[in-house]
Amino acid sequence: MKNAFAIVTLAGLLTACAAPLRQAAPEPAAPAPAPAAASATAPEPEPVAAVAEPEEAPAPAQRLPNVALSKELLYKLMKAELEFRKGNWQPAYLSMMVAAQQTRDPRLAQRATEMAMSARQGEPTLAAIRLWRELAPESEEASQYHLAFIVMSDNIAEAEPILAERLKTAAAGERGLAMFQAQQLLARAKDKAGAAAMLERLVAPYAATLEAHVVLAQAAYGRGDKEGAAREAAAALAIKPDSEIAVLMLAQVSGDEAAAEKVLAQFLAAHPGAREVRSAHARTLVSGKQYGPARDEFLALLKGQPDNLGTLYALGVMSLQLNDNKGAEDYFTRFAQALAAKPDSEADGSKVFVILAQLAEERGDTKAALQWLDKVEQGEGGAWFNAQLKRAALVAKQGDVPGARKLVAGLAPTQPAEQAQLVLADGQILRDAGQVEAAYAVMRAGVEKYPTNPDLLYDFALLAEKTGRLDVMEASLRKVMREVPDNHHAYNALGYSLAERNVRLQEAYELIDKALKLAPGDPFIMDSMGWVQYRLGNLSAAEAQLRQAYALRSDPEIAVHLGEVLWQKGDKADAQKLWREARSKDPQNDTLKNTLARLRLSL
Repeated sequence: MKNAFAIVTLAGLLTACAAPLRQAAPEPAAPAPAPAAASATAPEPEPVAAVAEPEEAPAPAQRLPNVALSKELLYKLMKAELEFRKGNWQPAYLSMMVAAQQTRDPRLAQRATEMAMSARQGEPTLAAIRLWRELAPESEEASQYHLAFIVMSDNIAEAEPILAERLKTAAAGERGLAMFQAQQLLARAKDKAGAAAMLERLVAPYAATLEAHVVLAQAAYGRGDKEGAAREAAAALAIKPDSEIAVLMLAQVSGDEAAAEKVLAQFLAAHPGAREVRSAHARTLVSGKQYGPARDEFLALLKGQPDNLGTLYALGVMSLQLNDNKGAEDYFTRFAQALAAKPDSEADGSKVFVILAQLAEERGDTKAALQWLDKVEQGEGGAWFNAQLKRAALVAKQGDVPGARKLVAGLAPTQPAEQAQLVLADGQILRDAGQVEAAYAVMRAGVEKYPTNPDLLYDFALLAEKTGRLDVMEASLRKVMREVPDNHHAYNALGYSLAERNVRLQEAYELIDKALKLAPGDPFIMDSMGWVQYRLGNLSAAEAQLRQAYALRSDPEIAVHLGEVLWQKGDKADAQKLWREARSKDPQNDTLKNTLARLRLSL
């Protein structure tokens, strides 16, 4: 179940569980899973269900020995530090250890630990840590260092009595947190089998608790034992049937997305108010490309938290996937408004602003598009750079081609990839302005400067085809295939070009078939496959492929192709209906004009 959702990671559990575990063992809240389809871009995750951060208890004061800082001791310490700065770790370390033993001062043992660690010396580090812990038994920092080094050593047995004592002396409301800490610590051990057996022994006295089975499930999953993880998650759920964290763990180890979706859906049927589970269910549906049902789940989440940034973002993305641009614009606009009302939020709105600019441009509102781009602040990574490229394209669209090119030339990228993007942007501005030969010259110079950039090569190939340089087009696409063998765009472009020219059709079919295998859900590659099937005379296969593509994306190009197939099959009314739809979306569409001219038709 790759990238479906991340459930019950320890870092999340420590935050989510800390406060509840101080109570009489109530349910620890689960961390929210990240969206599969949009996890890389989602600005803010679904929040953990109203769990407060625990108050930090003040660290107990160290009991320090009453030792006078004599001239002799001061000289030894200063000499040790000077030796260490020169790179002579060993004499410095030994001096510090001797001083710590003589004075019984834990601060000197701690300094010896730091010296040995800096020199990456395992055994000396452990010896210093043991002395530090002996001199400061109340120091949590020394204890944590001690445990960490024991676990990373070849013999972890020394850790067991320490961890067992921690669990035994922990307050009932804090024992769950201690279990999770022990599980994370033991996950780093070299001896995986020994660590797993130790964890089972440690939590065995608390087998009646939810937390014991959850940490065992997490540990089993971490070492690849999905059956053991499922068994422990089921045991946790049996102890507390409404446990969100247990069912999230069970879903994660259930085997595949369909099984996970079923587990989560069944739980929601019994517990409709389980917000974290609903969030995970929505993301699982996204991973399975069930965008409609996923949007319904996000809408349910939005009812409870109408200004939640993560949910608004997800609904915007879902709307885009469902070709609902108006809905997407509404949700992204609400996201921008909610973000403006949360000045302390760490969510990054730059990508949303760029999306809103694109949506405004598509409905012809250039002014609004530019206003959205104004909100992208300089310094926000690549978003600001991309926003400036978009601004240049809009300026060119308004008729100011020299001004647009000046904007592009004024950008100062530092990365080779961004430098290539400038060439792409400049070429696109010229191409859109009808200056095709000038665009070709710019792109050719760019390809000479960045000969292995696949994006540059790809766009150069398309431009070469537009100017009639078919040999250059094919050579460039073949080079993209060599440089990036899984670049489905290159296979699709060359295959479609052959199909469009009605030449080498079997080769065209093979190229498009390979592209479709690399990107099976891409509607534009489906369109290419439908078109090559049409060229091969397979009208029924062509219609099926093109209808599927048009259902996924109601693009004018796909509509034109499907219309021609229907026209040839005799369904002329539906063909004309599709062409009219294409014309309403893009009155200047070249494919539509060429098709009607070739068929000697008018609408």
